[in-house]
Amino acid sequence: MTGGPPASSGQAAALVLLAAALLVGGSRPGRHRLRALHAPPSQPAPDAPPVRPAWVAVGAVAAGALGWAAAGAAAGLLLTAAAAGAGVLAVRHARPARGPAPEPHTELAGGWELLAVCLEAGLPVALAVTAAAEPLRGAVGARLRRTAGLLELGADAAAAWIAAEQLPALATFARAAGRSASTGSALAQVARAEAERIRSGLLDTAQAKAQRAAVLITAPLGVCFLPAFLVLGIAPVVVGLAGEVLANW
Repeated sequence: MTGGPPASSGQAAALVLLAAALLVGGSRPGRHRLRALHAPPSQPAPDAPPVRPAWVAVGAVAAGALGWAAAGAAAGLLLTAAAAGAGVLAVRHARPARGPAPEPHTELAGGWELLAVCLEAGLPVALAVTAAAEPLRGAVGARLRRTAGLLELGADAAAAWIAAEQLPALATFARAAGRSASTGSALAQVARAEAERIRSGLLDTAQAKAQRAAVLITAPLGVCFLPAFLVLGIAPVVVGLAGEVLANW
């Protein structure tokens, strides 16, 4: 009968802490959503971290309170320490994405080829860039779509392409497009040269991997063949010569 009040008070404290955890966890996403609505389209709003330190603190204290209410103070301390350690590890290893990932080189080569074809067909630069960026869903595609939007709004070519020069995959074409606002064959040649450069790099990488694989394949073959050659080829000759030498000695 004497254990009733501490257990009830511990349960009440645990419920209060769980309610506080819900309040702490539910307040910030609303602010992030409101900030995302007011953020400009060119700059994405920062993502909320998957695990917040406030969640860790409240969750650890709530776990300790539940453990104390169920099994005593020692269990409460152990649960608090375990929950806090797990929360710290989760905060360290949970990292939100910081923007789109770069596209594969095969997709970039296809995008440059498509851009070259569109420019050779006589499309304006803005429309050609939009068509080439449509299949690209990474950082290059996003930057190309932004540049095409600026060009469609009538921005100067140098000002529209200056942000694209920061990406290594777009630096060469962006510098060429910034110097010229025409839709002639010059930009198409630059785009096609970029596609050829990417494909040449992919071919060199594939050949290097194939040569490395051929070298690595010979190692197991040598491990299997060399002992057999020693046993079947060298050992009988050595044994025969040794027998003749010993017989004549």
